[in-house]
Amino acid sequence: MNVFYEEDGGFKVGSVLADQGTALQVEAASGKRSKVKTNQILIRFDAPDAQALFGEASALSLEIDLDFLWQCAPAEEFGFEELATDYFGQKALATQNAALLMRMHSAPMYFYRRGRGRYKAAPADALKAALAGVERRRLQALEKDQYVLELVNHRVPAPILAKVDELLFRPDKNSVEYKALEEAAARAGTTPARLLLSAGGVSSARELHERRFLFQHFPAGVEPRQYPFLTRVADLPLAAVEAFSIDDHTTTEIDDAFSVERFDTGFRIGIHIAVPALAIAPGDDNDLAARERFSTVYMPGGKITMLGAELIERFSLLAGSVRAALSLYVTIDAEGNIKATDSRLEQVAIAHNLRINQWDDRVTEDALIAAESDDPIMADLAVLWRLVVPLYQKRQAARVAAGLKPEARNRPDYNFYIGDAGDVEIVERRRDAPLDRLVAELMILANSTWGALLAEHAISGIYRGQQGFGPGGRVRMVTHPMPHQGLGVAQYAWSTSPLRRYVDLVNQWQILAALKVLPVAFEHNDAQLFAIVSGFEAAYAAYAEFQTLMERYWCLRFVLQQPSTLFEARLQREDLVVLVSVPLSLRIAALPGVARGTHLEVDIREIDEVDLSAQTRVMAIIEEVDAQEMPEDELLAEGAGPAVVNAVHP
Repeated sequence: MNVFYEEDGGFKVGSVLADQGTALQVEAASGKRSKVKTNQILIRFDAPDAQALFGEASALSLEIDLDFLWQCAPAEEFGFEELATDYFGQKALATQNAALLMRMHSAPMYFYRRGRGRYKAAPADALKAALAGVERRRLQALEKDQYVLELVNHRVPAPILAKVDELLFRPDKNSVEYKALEEAAARAGTTPARLLLSAGGVSSARELHERRFLFQHFPAGVEPRQYPFLTRVADLPLAAVEAFSIDDHTTTEIDDAFSVERFDTGFRIGIHIAVPALAIAPGDDNDLAARERFSTVYMPGGKITMLGAELIERFSLLAGSVRAALSLYVTIDAEGNIKATDSRLEQVAIAHNLRINQWDDRVTEDALIAAESDDPIMADLAVLWRLVVPLYQKRQAARVAAGLKPEARNRPDYNFYIGDAGDVEIVERRRDAPLDRLVAELMILANSTWGALLAEHAISGIYRGQQGFGPGGRVRMVTHPMPHQGLGVAQYAWSTSPLRRYVDLVNQWQILAALKVLPVAFEHNDAQLFAIVSGFEAAYAAYAEFQTLMERYWCLRFVLQQPSTLFEARLQREDLVVLVSVPLSLRIAALPGVARGTHLEVDIREIDEVDLSAQTRVMAIIEEVDAQEMPEDELLAEGAGPAVVNAVHP
């Protein structure tokens, strides 16, 4: 006797050697013997032999029409022998029973198992849905195969091109497009991003980096939302001064300017700040739109503004216009000692927008100290210098008293200018250039003075503070006044860039409340204020990280554009060099015995614009440095990190 039985989810056949009642001793065609329980036995037969039956049943099962078989099946649960008799039209033979079992077992969409050898036909609706799913998967497989074929041949199918951002930065791994991209990349031995770059789905590594950032932080697009706004500028008094700004030539958000008045006993210096707080009210649509962004985003060759173009145009301190301004007037004597300060809201005539690239060479320390000039602008800058020098000295004295060294002033800044053809110019500027120092010191003075004004009137604000310089001594944002020892001031509240930073706009509302112009926007311990601080810090960190990434990209592009692969670099530590000409750091093999600061000639090759790396090796030592004479590196407490593109403000 032979048996057809089920074991481990499949069907087997064998010859019976012994019947032990509850189990049979069965031998397979291979000679292997096994013990099979009687409840596993589905068919007992004498002929044909076991292997012949299995082969014949397998072939016959493929001839059975599943749709017809399903139509023949009863609505209720049934045994396979019943259906075999109905389907074959006679008492089914062993081969036919086995064939029908195999066919039903292979089609779980048509027949649900209800026990060993027992089944139930699937309901019509369920079967229809299951078949539709199978057909959909079949078509998707064909679609995927077609996409893969196109991708490996460096063509990007339209459906994939339409979903590039989603596929690269937040993929649905069950989608046909993602599976095709992953398979094509695996076949090509590369990554999905690099495959799309080579196939033209992304035009350049620059676009890849920018699209990733925009997808994560600006999914609705880069154009700011802007709503109608009103101002009360016409009611403001007109100041009896003419002001001028100092900015890079690419700056469009001009939110600070300066003026000088002369008296017999000294001077009065005006620091004038744009006042978008007159047009944006806490909680209105323009406020919520600005709060979505928290800051203007800077990158080499471009920026994404916090405010809409109309608001910027209306409040930016443009030459030839009269603009509303929050003004801080500082009265000084001939030696630059501060005698009085006064804050007011007014209109100010803007006479000039000075551009650093046009004035940098002219405005030297010697020229400012001389204080003799037929040029009225140079004469005004010299007056500003009278105030700036003692301000800087006072801050450095406060730093030293707090246990710090004076601020490092020999670190360079870099401005990036990107041409239409993708060429990059990187311009190095001294961090202590006189124009930069003028702007920085006056902004620090305004932010410190207005922070004190908020504290004096017991009005909450957002401060930047720093106390101590250990692991917990980092600069942090708080909603109460605290010293900023890194800057050497008693308190410091960002207030001078309200067109570019949301924190400054918030503080401007509060300052105007202290001046009795507006109601207080945020009371002490206001939950919104804490939420603003948290949201701003997260956004500002992400924007700074993106700026650093893009500056690294353009530094590598600068290297690629040079006729030689050899560059002068300075060893920063044993595995890191920094180029002398551009702010690019690169990993390098260790150089035992070479001191930090040593100048080297390095060869830079195999630049990868996607992961922003390069193969770098030392070719020669240009100038060795005595390690004992090298000063310790010191991070500036405020503004440390990459150069701020298109801006000179702290």
